[in-house]
Amino acid sequence: MIERRHITVQGRVQGVGFRPFVYRLAHELGLVGWVVNSPQGVAIEVEALTARLDTFMTRLQSELPPHAAIQYLDWQNTALMGEQGFQIHHSNHTGAKTAIVLPDLATCPECLKELFDLANRRYRYPFTNCTHCGPRFSIIQGLPYDRPNTTMRDFVLCDECRAEYENPLDRRFHAQPNACPKCGPQLALWDKNGAVLSLRDEALISTADAIRRGSIVAVKGLGGFHLMVDARNTEAVARLRARKHRDEKPLALMYPSLERIKAECEVSELEEHLLTASEAPIVLLRRTGAEIAANIAPGNPYLGVMLPYTPLHHLLMRELDFPVVATSGNLSGEPICTDEYEALERLGEIADFFLVHNRPIARHVDDSIVRVAAGRELVLRRARGYAPLPVKLPKSVPTLIATGAHLKNAAAVTAGEQVFISQHIGDMDTIETYNAYQRIINDFQQLYELHPSAIACDLHPDYRSTQYAEAAGLPIIRVQHHYAHVLSCMAENHLEAPVLGVSWDGTGYGTDGTIWGGEFLLVNEQSFDRAAHFGTFRLPGGDQAVKEPRRSALGLLYSIFGDDIPLDLPPVQSFSATELALLKAALRKGINAPLTSSAGRLFDAVAALIGLRQRVSFEGQAAMELEFAQDGIKTDKCYPFAVTDITSEVTASKRIIDLKLTVLAMIDDLRTGVSISEISAVFHNTLAEIIVTIARCSGEKQVVLTGGCFQNKTLLERTIDRLVAEGFHPYWHRTIPPNDGGIALGQIMAVLREQKICV
Repeated sequence: MIERRHITVQGRVQGVGFRPFVYRLAHELGLVGWVVNSPQGVAIEVEALTARLDTFMTRLQSELPPHAAIQYLDWQNTALMGEQGFQIHHSNHTGAKTAIVLPDLATCPECLKELFDLANRRYRYPFTNCTHCGPRFSIIQGLPYDRPNTTMRDFVLCDECRAEYENPLDRRFHAQPNACPKCGPQLALWDKNGAVLSLRDEALISTADAIRRGSIVAVKGLGGFHLMVDARNTEAVARLRARKHRDEKPLALMYPSLERIKAECEVSELEEHLLTASEAPIVLLRRTGAEIAANIAPGNPYLGVMLPYTPLHHLLMRELDFPVVATSGNLSGEPICTDEYEALERLGEIADFFLVHNRPIARHVDDSIVRVAAGRELVLRRARGYAPLPVKLPKSVPTLIATGAHLKNAAAVTAGEQVFISQHIGDMDTIETYNAYQRIINDFQQLYELHPSAIACDLHPDYRSTQYAEAAGLPIIRVQHHYAHVLSCMAENHLEAPVLGVSWDGTGYGTDGTIWGGEFLLVNEQSFDRAAHFGTFRLPGGDQAVKEPRRSALGLLYSIFGDDIPLDLPPVQSFSATELALLKAALRKGINAPLTSSAGRLFDAVAALIGLRQRVSFEGQAAMELEFAQDGIKTDKCYPFAVTDITSEVTASKRIIDLKLTVLAMIDDLRTGVSISEISAVFHNTLAEIIVTIARCSGEKQVVLTGGCFQNKTLLERTIDRLVAEGFHPYWHRTIPPNDGGIALGQIMAVLREQKICV
């Protein structure tokens, strides 16, 4: 019997060679019909004997091309047409736009082989790509994903490239960024005044020479500029740090090969997979060698390492054959530069030279950052390679915007059954970042032609993301910060309530107006109860405590000792007598000394208490050094702590974790000469034991671990091990960051739960 089927496919099916795959499969099986891109995905009609159609349906799902993924497939019988052959039709532009935009993909092996093949017409061409690799999200300007809807539209294909582009049997069939040296983008090397020094391959060779000489070069890549310098050159790295205003925060590295990375770092099988995957993120690896300059990542046993992921990077690293710093092309606190003329203005005081090209970047996309923890990947910054891949919902939902948090911001929108999460935007402290943030939200609305019905934001009234929501003219749903963290992790793990959410971070506005951050939330079907939290202490100087862990330590000590704080402790000794008197008065009177239950500030306080770090130059530095301090210590010892049940007229019963005994025990260890490493290890064990204790009290078996504190590999792995040993089921993040980069997803889920949609 002959049938005709209309097939609808949604998922990662545009820009990945899906239509030529369908074409080849249909020809092999002798089917007639057509395939077409649509704003929703791909539509197919095939006509043949029923048995052949059944085979086609099976192989369509089991033999997908690299990077393709089907989220939804449906079909129905339709009238026979009896046409001849199988065609690929021009894209259909009608209907709601919900197709998945693919992230930018690292250079595939086939293109890499061509890049270094002297006989190939793309030999040493830095913009080589095909349907298996190359720019996607960074060049798309509209749906469906066709060349006229990308920043490649002004590059007219030459005859050879046109033949590839129109041949369904070629791997460059409808590769939208397809180009070659005849018809595609080209390189130029500029000085800091924008004067052209060299062009094309000569520009690349001159760039390598400049880096060898110790110069800083701003290199326009896939989603923005990198600032590159010889990673072995201590003086050059110091100069970059001074110009970029980045005192101690680790700098990302690009190595010429996996073998060179393995010579300098421990690389597990999973870490090797991440380094060489199409996402090609920065991977945090434990360092073993000493080739690079000591000021790359001072005091840090890990290096942030990536491999070349574009033809331009491959060519440059082949020329250099040594590791380079490849840090974001920006001043600290600003978004990455994407335009060469903007780069001259914003990076002119940093870079000595500018390697640019004339392919426009539609939107900035930073490098993603990943570490391996608890045996799987943990994305810490979600950008190139991951964004804007969506989280799938069980059904179509109203169009919503979520504005995210203030630090490590990413926004989110819903379109049909998808939650699209933006690339990493950054901290909203500068007007440049806020302007980029507004562009990105507008960008998503235009790309998907969205008309949002509501907007979700954080409770904190002073967040710029909250202020954006208030000015949007839409109904606002305000979502508590730590509740959003928990819902984000639940969404990623497809969990249903009830769960116990352990949400630990540096700061979040609580429903009671205080600063939360060490929270245990019992999440029910519609909302949450604050089941437990760390006992509060004051932060003298408010936000200044974030930059000075010694202030957090002083507040913690004051909560235990009052005015009789021991004077022999490192954080106390770091203040002058006058400073100490003023801060004690502020603590006594509660003036500019807000209360907090923050686990992040607790980490800071302990780092200062044991003498590790009294001031920081970047967010999280003290907590990171506290984690690193326990490296190599094996102990199951824990400090004592107390849990107090309280009930009041304004709150349900909850538990307060009292750390007085913990702090006193640490002080005793410090005074009796116990090593800082052991104190740190025991402190981490104690935190894991606190989580197990509250989990037992809650009675919930599903325990969600979320918030920026769970970027800490030691804390995460120790907690997971202890929960599993005690019969609980722990869940944590994988591709959605545990830090504030995941907040927007949680805000979306909060709105859907409140409206009883998809809960």
